Amino acid sequence: MSAVLLHFHDLAGRGVLITGGGTGIGAALTSAFAAQGARIAFIDIAVEESRALAKELSATSEHPVHFIEADLSDVFAAQAAVKEAAALLGRLDVLINNAARDDRQDLETVSEADWDGSLAVNLKPVFFTSQAAVPFMREQGGGAIVNFSSIAFMLNMGELPAYATAKAGILGLTKSLAGRLGPDNIRVNAILPGMIVTERQKRLWLTDASIAAMIERQCLKRMLVAEDLVGPTLFLASSASAAMTAQWIIVDGGIL
Repeated sequence: MSAVLLHFHDLAGRGVLITGGGTGIGAALTSAFAAQGARIAFIDIAVEESRALAKELSATSEHPVHFIEADLSDVFAAQAAVKEAAALLGRLDVLINNAARDDRQDLETVSEADWDGSLAVNLKPVFFTSQAAVPFMREQGGGAIVNFSSIAFMLNMGELPAYATAKAGILGLTKSLAGRLGPDNIRVNAILPGMIVTERQKRLWLTDASIAAMIERQCLKRMLVAEDLVGPTLFLASSASAAMTAQWIIVDGGIL
């Protein structure tokens, strides 16, 4: 993982929960918050990779890093995991709703089960993990929720109907939650990544040609990686963005 260039002093000792924090973008975020001295728990279904990450970070971090295995599409399991995280950390100040699955789907063959399954992973947990986290944030006098959306719904990508719908929905949910939780000093913002090249993406979807084609569309002529999302996430989680809520940041290299 790349080194964290900035230190957000107010994150030290804060309780941070990251969904999908065991691999890819989530692992970069877990590592970054640990480097800030935060108390970290993360939820994932990738058991082997998550255990290894928690062990590695716990050996070098100020606080133990806790991995909680849970299927976020199961509301009871997701909310139980949030409560477990709060108990392990002793407090909960920040929730990063990062978990997602960008399955490709064909318009003519998408079934009701396919549609429901995609939204159950990509949209539903954002609400229900937030719902479970809010009481703990209120105990601390406030908090920050950072929801991961995507620019995918802006690009007319025909192979992502359910995923694009979920990611657009996250922005509506972000605005609604921000309006409801502002009086509790709980801020809710979102990040919209562009093409972030991870090992999973390269294994399943991306080719050298598709990566090169996207770089050509970007103002910044380089490949974007998981660590490019660290700075914006730390900023939105910290007091550096204390007056920001109901907003979102696009991190896509400036797609034309």
